[in-house]
Amino acid sequence: MSEPSEWLIYRGAGEPHEGIEQLPPPPPWRDFASRGAPAPGEPDGDGSADRRLGGHRHIAELHRPGAEELEMINAALYLRRPLLVTGTPGAGKSTLAHSVAHELGLGRVLRWPIVSRTTLLDGLYHYDAIARLQDVQIAAHSAAADPDGARAADDVGSYIRLGPLGTALLPSDRPRVLLIDELDKSDIDLPNDLLNVLEEGEFGIPELERIADRLPGGEAQVLDDDGNKVTVRGGRVQCTAFPFVVLTSNGERDFPAPLMRRCIHLELGRPDHQRLATFVRAHLGDEAARSGDDLIAHFLERSRSELLATDQLLNAIYLTDAAAPAGRDRLADLLIQRLDRPR
Repeated sequence: MSEPSEWLIYRGAGEPHEGIEQLPPPPPWRDFASRGAPAPGEPDGDGSADRRLGGHRHIAELHRPGAEELEMINAALYLRRPLLVTGTPGAGKSTLAHSVAHELGLGRVLRWPIVSRTTLLDGLYHYDAIARLQDVQIAAHSAAADPDGARAADDVGSYIRLGPLGTALLPSDRPRVLLIDELDKSDIDLPNDLLNVLEEGEFGIPELERIADRLPGGEAQVLDDDGNKVTVRGGRVQCTAFPFVVLTSNGERDFPAPLMRRCIHLELGRPDHQRLATFVRAHLGDEAARSGDDLIAHFLERSRSELLATDQLLNAIYLTDAAAPAGRDRLADLLIQRLDRPR
């Protein structure tokens, strides 16, 4: 029986030790220490976009789209239509949005991740009715002593925050970039619910529309997805520059024809060796891309007959490079397990 490898932190020996101090830095996409550190020239954020894929800005700098990809992206820009990008996990679908935002100087990508419970309202805005009711009740008890407090509690706009889609539709001179990620995870209604908003480029906020005639100039101040105060007039948000909208799908379901005809559809094939190497380089650096070249080749060979995800490849290269354990290939195979059926 071989001796335990030196890279093991947890040794399974039942004896307490200080091995946790030897744990190397986390992979970039799992580095939670970056929370609250905004990038230069970008709004404050929680660092989640960078953590999720290890720094989209670097990927955007290295991303080189193919000819068809380039043409379809520009078609969506010219026609002011959403770009529906389909392909296997790790094909680089979400990278497109960050690449366009980076090259055209369109600021932070607004990201709306979709799950089975997501509704259209989640993307448009959130109205905190409970907080407003509580504040109104508190203000009512102290109205005699503090009339200003009662008026402040009736400021409906302060209880409204726009979601990613709502923020993307704010009036602006230049379009924002909106990533609607994994739309195929939604319930059956969301793709149809999106049709009118994406076609008209506007939506109403009933809580503000009802009182618009009582607001000074019909205007209300609300928060956008960046955390900034913005003005909503007449209770409606109406874009002046249609956002560059990227909808991604892993192909788990078909979409209704009305949505398809309103979108520019781009199908991304399996990434080749060069694109995978670029992906690894963006996340882990040149040395990791060179040392992991054999794992990239092995990953590509397996992906011809198995459903694999690119983040599995990143995990394997990072771990075998950081810990350099014996049995490197065996460990990589343990981390890169097929997703289309249980092993």
